[in-house]
Amino acid sequence: AEKNLKLEEKITMLQQQNEELRARIEQNTIITRQLSEENANLQEYVEKEVEEKKRLSRTNEELLWKLQEGDATSPKKLAPTSPTSLYQCASGDFSPAKVRTLRR
Repeated sequence: AEKNLKLEEKITMLQQQNEELRARIEQNTIITRQLSEENANLQEYVEKEVEEKKRLSRTNEELLWKLQEGDATSPKKLAPTSPTSLYQCASGDFSPAKVRTLRR
């Protein structure tokens, strides 16, 4: 009878541990789903940013070409300008939304 009591106590303890582990697994599953969704959203954002950067780069190249072509017909030719000196980021990074044109 004493051995039976100890085994029942152990069963109860193991059942409690089992329930706690199930709850942790459920919580981890929820967190994993949330992180996967956030990761997918961030990947989509990065792809959009890369496309925007490519678009801005093409625009920049076109504008530089137009500047150089316009300068070729004028008597006073400006020194070639690097693409980075035409644009300055307000926050120091190169986020397309934060780029502003510098006036000369």
